[in-house]
Amino acid sequence: MASMLLNSIRSGSVSPSWAVRFAFFKYFLSVQTKSKKTLARPGVKNVVLVDGVRTPFLMSGTTYADLMPHDLARAALQGLLKRTGIPKDAVDYIVYGTVIQEVKTSNVAREAALGAGFSDKIPAHTVTMACISSNQAMTSGVGLIAAGQCDAVVAGGVEFMSDVPIRHSRKMRKTMLSLNKAKTLGQRLSLIGSIRLAHLSPELPAVAEFSTAETMGHSADRLAAAFGVSRAEQDEFALRSHMLAKKAEDEGLLQDVVSFKVPGRDIVSKDNGIRPSSMAQMSKLKPAFIKPHGTVTAANSSFLTDGASAVLLMSEEKALAMGYKPKAYLRDFVYVSQDPKDQLLLGPTYATPKVLERAGLSMSDIDVFEFHEAFAGQILANLKAMDSDWFAQTYMGRKSKVGSPAMEKFNLWGGSLSLGHPFGATGCRLATTVAHRLQKEGGQYGLVAACAAGGQGHAMLIEAYPQ
Repeated sequence: MASMLLNSIRSGSVSPSWAVRFAFFKYFLSVQTKSKKTLARPGVKNVVLVDGVRTPFLMSGTTYADLMPHDLARAALQGLLKRTGIPKDAVDYIVYGTVIQEVKTSNVAREAALGAGFSDKIPAHTVTMACISSNQAMTSGVGLIAAGQCDAVVAGGVEFMSDVPIRHSRKMRKTMLSLNKAKTLGQRLSLIGSIRLAHLSPELPAVAEFSTAETMGHSADRLAAAFGVSRAEQDEFALRSHMLAKKAEDEGLLQDVVSFKVPGRDIVSKDNGIRPSSMAQMSKLKPAFIKPHGTVTAANSSFLTDGASAVLLMSEEKALAMGYKPKAYLRDFVYVSQDPKDQLLLGPTYATPKVLERAGLSMSDIDVFEFHEAFAGQILANLKAMDSDWFAQTYMGRKSKVGSPAMEKFNLWGGSLSLGHPFGATGCRLATTVAHRLQKEGGQYGLVAACAAGGQGHAMLIEAYPQ
């Protein structure tokens, strides 16, 4: 596949001059609301996003290092309560997403909800779907509301990479479990005597595919090579992400961030991974995964992040009855899966045309794009795949390409490369950012898209609420 893609798509139309091109499209920030059809469907409840918040996203091993996942999730839930003013007993259900579970709080949704002061009568469950876990939490909430089971659902996600579970080796675990069952001193001494030095070697976690044993960064490097994405293009896109995130932060546009008083430490009010650099500095970094000739580096990859997010979803009737002015409608969504070996990170390419077709829209109808930036190479490979008739026909069974997003509409407030990527929390950030950008820029339709481990992906259409 790699050689076919390289020969057929190397001349793709994705331009690397992100910063220059962005300067010519600043006027998009003052676009007036366009008059388009609504995506409401007869007989289907309108589900609205009332508001969304997140803790500051911090690099793992920094200020949040001594916390636990439910602490961050609780902070996001408390921030949502404060932002919306919703009574704690007015929520019908709580769903949270996470990837690497803390064994003490496996249902982190329930523990965080109780800690945040929600009624103990409110059910809560936790979902996991890799990097689209909070997307799954949101769409689970949409389903509960659309089915008439609930009127108000809180969805969110959390990830805590500062303290991931490290297991004993399997042989050591078996010995320890047997010790727990041993009834006599002789049995215990015999088991202890069977322990060898090799048994003490721990099993360290890795961001790798179980089915292929390949790390995601290695897969991203191969994907970039297959689509002819250069190191310079990746560095330029990463730099663009950091520059736009810094600009959005300075202009007060990242209004979903809520301050968090870390116990025993300072109040955290902003993300700490936004670090605009320069092409010269970025070019000095060595490849992180495929050495020495790879193109994926620490600078053009998302970093390990601690953080949590939360959104309040309601039926439109309930929201209006309670006096809320929603920010957006959550309209339609799809999930996709493909080959986890060669197409691990192509979820947006497969999901985008499906969700657009369901709504009768085209790429030109979308005013705001928010794609998850796992790696700069992954984003650029997706853009080239989306703009390739050959790829659409050969791998997707489609007659023609869907087209790539216009960069003047794409991730204009930064993305996962700069803001950070807590695996289980990014989806809610994407949806909330779309809602805020639609309000700010006067657009009507927004599209969220993301890849995920296992070769899975997600796309969701969001419509601005009439102002």
